[in-house]
Amino acid sequence: MAEKSSVSILCFLFLIICFVSAQDRTCDESHGIFKPNSSYDKNRRLILSNMASNVMAHDSYFNGSVGLGSDRVNAIGMCAPGTEPDACSSCINDAAGYLLQICLNQTNAFSWFGEEIICLVRYSNRPFNGLLILEPYKVFFNDMDIKKNILKEFYSLWDVLMSRMITGASSSVKYYAKDVAPVPVYGDISVLMQCTLDVSSENCKLCLESSVDYYKRRYLGKRGVITLRPSCFFRWEVYRFSGAFDNATYVTSPPSSVTSITKKDTRISSGIVAAIVIIIVVTLILTSLGLVILKRRKQNQATTALQTESVQFDLKTIEVATSNFSESNKLGEGGFGDVYKGVLPDGTEVAVKRLSKRSGQGKEEFKNEVLVVAKLQHRNLVRLLGFSLQGEEKLLVYEFVSNKSLDYFLFDSMKRAQLEWRVRHKSSMGLLEGFYIFIKIHGSQSYTVTLKRVTFS
Repeated sequence: MAEKSSVSILCFLFLIICFVSAQDRTCDESHGIFKPNSSYDKNRRLILSNMASNVMAHDSYFNGSVGLGSDRVNAIGMCAPGTEPDACSSCINDAAGYLLQICLNQTNAFSWFGEEIICLVRYSNRPFNGLLILEPYKVFFNDMDIKKNILKEFYSLWDVLMSRMITGASSSVKYYAKDVAPVPVYGDISVLMQCTLDVSSENCKLCLESSVDYYKRRYLGKRGVITLRPSCFFRWEVYRFSGAFDNATYVTSPPSSVTSITKKDTRISSGIVAAIVIIIVVTLILTSLGLVILKRRKQNQATTALQTESVQFDLKTIEVATSNFSESNKLGEGGFGDVYKGVLPDGTEVAVKRLSKRSGQGKEEFKNEVLVVAKLQHRNLVRLLGFSLQGEEKLLVYEFVSNKSLDYFLFDSMKRAQLEWRVRHKSSMGLLEGFYIFIKIHGSQSYTVTLKRVTFS
């Protein structure tokens, strides 16, 4: 008995932690991308920053838009029925902030958010009110299998419950349903279904049926699944996940096999129960500590991988943007390579530095250096937009600045006179908060830049 209880708790912790680590996010660029700080980007930030207050002012559901024409941003926000106002507002704020953080330039995104999935935030550059949208979708599943000797009986009860739940959710006013039903061996299975309020009852039913059918095709035999789609949400587990089922009761009478198990358990002595509780608590604490450490390691690895991929351009894209590094697009050259002007497919002008193939720098060293440089954001620094690393080609993609750079004034004998020492000192101090840069001029041929970390009182 103690072993079964420990395994159940471990399964619960494993699924919850994996789900929180991966989160329920989807940034979709199939509808296009936008330029940072463009009118669309500003409208997106405006409507998402006000989403929580709009949702609270409209009875936990808001559907609206900001902007005109191609800069128009359509968005909805909603919370599950019965969610406390403070929890709803906090969830909406977190979901909106998370989309702004991870969806850097995608014009379409959605996020079912919260540990128990209590809210949704979604935006798009296209009207979606009343439309059934099934993709993109995200699926999380419990890797544990249902015992083979009860599969037939288990799924006969499971199918009946899912059919009833789909009908109940799609016909309810809030398109929301939750239920708990008894099954052999595991005791309970819990189910939660919800659709967005902008779709029809029939489309809600189709969305939920698609998610249930997907589980049966791909993950049949697994002990639980979470399916996230733009128009609906579906989750079931072999335990009561907290919050959503605190007050849930059986809708149907337990089968005889479950009844006999319950009667047998009631005869367990108080001493055995106490021992089981102690074992569960100790196992829970030790497992939690181990999983937290593992989670942090995986998050760090995932974050590094995400950061690397998010700033990487395809070589073909850069070649097209610079007309295959044509001489007419060449802006200049130096000891580390040549610089070319380019125009990305979305119209963004960029400056591409093509590093010398003789540098001898490895791929990992190059990627790590790019990540460090990408984090240095300041109004006096040219912003690094990304890089391309393919074969021997190592390319750095910067924002294009039409005015001259600092070296134009440092090396030009006439322009250098404009940089009197007070101006140089002010520019250096303002470059990076917490850093101090010394610029030393050696004769008329070269200069040295030394970066030192200092603390200002």
